[in-house]
Amino acid sequence: MFTGIIQKVVKIKKSERREDTLVLTIATPRGWKLKLGDSIATDGVCLTVTKIGRGWYQTELMEETLERTTFGHHVPDKVNLERSLRPIDFLDGHMVQGHVDCVGEIVKVKGERLKVKSTTERRSLLYAIRFPKKYSKLIVEKCSIAMDGISMTVVDARRDWFSVALIPFTLTHTTIGAKEVGDLVNLEFDVIAKYVKRLLVD
Repeated sequence: MFTGIIQKVVKIKKSERREDTLVLTIATPRGWKLKLGDSIATDGVCLTVTKIGRGWYQTELMEETLERTTFGHHVPDKVNLERSLRPIDFLDGHMVQGHVDCVGEIVKVKGERLKVKSTTERRSLLYAIRFPKKYSKLIVEKCSIAMDGISMTVVDARRDWFSVALIPFTLTHTTIGAKEVGDLVNLEFDVIAKYVKRLLVD
């Protein structure tokens, strides 16, 4: 379980295809003491540490993961990381499982002005994301959604797209600030919405 609050942004040192598996070698964040079997949300995808070296660790993505996430399309230079939630941690974002539902596409980026302390103006951005229509019942205005592992609040929700507003802190402390129109993102819809939908369908 995760919260969608990104802890580190690191480089992917190497990627290698081994039959039907993608093996990623990822730089270990300074101060992180990892052990085999640890779960780490990587751009929102829950991945298991399978090998550890000096300054790096490895994780493996199976075909199912590649089909549902952006890693099946391309391997980025940098990724957002979040370690799994401990019982004593604050739930600052929302409940995120790290089980990506689908890939979305950024279709529009709009610049805005955000006032900070009533005197300084900083730039914020409004992103519009297109997603498969079959997930439309899982998203509403003001609901939570994880995008590349980042906990966000939906501003506007339509049948096949939604928008989120990103403050300067998020833009500079995650990989999302470097995303442009046409780029793909991992989407995980709220788990409570999934259960409610299932109960209503049955």
